[in-house]
Parts: sequence; structure tokens; C-alpha cells
Amino acid sequence: MNANEAKIRQEIEKALETIRQSIRPHGGDVELVAVDMASGVVKVRMHGACVGCPLSEITLKQGIEADLVSKFPWIKEVQAVE
Repeated sequence: MNANEAKIRQEIEKALETIRQSIRPHGGDVELVAVDMASGVVKVRMHGACVGCPLSEITLKQGIEADLVSKFPWIKEVQAVE
């Protein structure tokens, strides 16, 4: 990972920390797994109450993905991984 990639990952982590503040009171959490700048795909892992929750897809797409894309226009998609 070069310095630019490390900085971008750090900026995404900072954005996720804001999102975590909304998820944690409900017993959930999100972890940044991978950032692929070439494809514009960010991979995250859901934890806690988010695992198996029927609303986790809405949290992922309308919450996490929408927020990250608004802050980082090069991001095309946020995917959940196990």
C-alpha cells in the first residue's frame, strides 16, 4: 500500500466512524475490509446486530454507500463481505 492509498483508507475510516455512531446504539458495527480504487469498490464487514438483520442491506446501500459516495465520488459501490 502506497502513501496515497493509506491516506485514502484513513479518510474512509474517518467517514465510517461517523456512520458507526448511528449503528452502534442499535448493537451493530462496520469494519473497513478493502479499498480498490481502480474499480471504485469498497468492501466492508458488518458486525453485531447488523449480521442477519433484514435492514442491513438498507443500512449498507442507503446509509454507508450513499455517505461514502457523496464524500468520495470515485467510489462506485460498497459491498458487504463475510
